[in-house]
Amino acid sequence: MWSFSLSFSLSFALSHSPPLPPFLSHCCSSSLLDTSTMSIAKFQAEWKEIDEEYQQLQETHKLYRQKLEELTNLQLTCSSAIGKQRKCLKDLQCSLTKCVQGCDEKQKQVVADIQTQIKEKENVFFDMEAYLPKKNGLYLNLVLGNVNVTLLSNQAKFAYKDEYEKFKLYMTIILLLGAITCLFFLNYRVTDEIFNFLLVWYYCTLTIRESILMTNGSRIKGWWVSHHYVSTFLSGVMLTWPEGPMYQRFRNQFLAFSIYQSFVQFLQYYYQSGCLYRLRALGERNQLDLTVEGFQSWMWRGLTFLLPFPEMKFSLLNSHKRQMPRFPFELGGDFWQLYNSVTLFSLAGHDDCKEWQVFMLALTFLVLFLGNFLTTLKVVHQKVHNKQDNVKRSD
Repeated sequence: MWSFSLSFSLSFALSHSPPLPPFLSHCCSSSLLDTSTMSIAKFQAEWKEIDEEYQQLQETHKLYRQKLEELTNLQLTCSSAIGKQRKCLKDLQCSLTKCVQGCDEKQKQVVADIQTQIKEKENVFFDMEAYLPKKNGLYLNLVLGNVNVTLLSNQAKFAYKDEYEKFKLYMTIILLLGAITCLFFLNYRVTDEIFNFLLVWYYCTLTIRESILMTNGSRIKGWWVSHHYVSTFLSGVMLTWPEGPMYQRFRNQFLAFSIYQSFVQFLQYYYQSGCLYRLRALGERNQLDLTVEGFQSWMWRGLTFLLPFPEMKFSLLNSHKRQMPRFPFELGGDFWQLYNSVTLFSLAGHDDCKEWQVFMLALTFLVLFLGNFLTTLKVVHQKVHNKQDNVKRSD
């Protein structure tokens, strides 16, 4: 009631109030006009500044297009020159191989020096091509198509390599936790399928990223590249293995192996990252060298004791500058792969075994064991041989 009477009184007072004096109304309208004029002038100044920046942007973009076209032409010229040089060096190498048989010792030494320089030039060409666009390999063409994946700057290359290493580390931790969960807490076929699918996706992603890194100059090659393709195939076969008595007999052994493998790879990451950090600081390794699931020649430095198996002795680093004491791991992952192969071959011989996956997995684990073991022996033998040669030369 009170609110109604108050509003009525206010409306009545306003409607019957006398008009403003002429000078007051004139002042109010002038101030509004000045404010509007100032706002328009300010907007015009801002628009003029934006338009000037736009014109400058157009000129900059035009210059960028010109430089990009020049860069493309330079890339084509360099690629063509490298191809021509390679062809000439290949022809020269064939000619030297033919004529070296009828040369004396002095001429053979000259030929050997030329052949050494040819190999050095091949390494230089490899580094040059890391900054030039080139055709993707068969695998990248199938997955990505004919897309240029070459990164032009060292910063971009190292950033992609660093992201690859972090991806491996995070996925290793996730797979470790997933294997522990499946083995001790969730004994269900659905969770096993999710874990196996995660393995397939992880190894497929690794192969794609490694192919991109190799296109950009990473020197990872040989078995450590093929290893992930074989692991992808193995994980895919595990994913298709149907539920049954044969699967249940091997399930716990496979999950235990996955726990061990993930744990060892976690330790490998920190050890190898420390080795690569020190060697890169000394200028002895490439910026795009990667950590691998095994032993390589550059890991020899800093090791005081080593068994000739890639996953039997590892070291932990407290930082990238100082080494911590070594912690031995007596169980080797390679021989666990061999044990998995023997177990699966035994299961494949049972009368109740009807699944083709059992025999295929046995062969795949055997291939992994032979590849890891023989590659490690080769690296160790090569390193020992090189060390003996260096000792003989110093004497």
